[in-house]
Amino acid sequence: MFSIFKSDPAKKLDKLYRSKLEEAMHAQRSGNIEGYSQLSTEADAIYKQILELKKAE
Repeated sequence: MFSIFKSDPAKKLDKLYRSKLEEAMHAQRSGNIEGYSQLSTEADAIYKQILELKKAE
């Protein structure tokens, strides 16, 4: 009955994933390759979490 009020952890992670990708893009465009690499790695880790959550469903 109250399942509509439950937050979806995959949605939250997806929003964080997209945010990291955008930050990485801006870092790359500004010439910060080290920052780009770090942010891309973080985004990849978040993406793997999203895939694990979707597998569990």
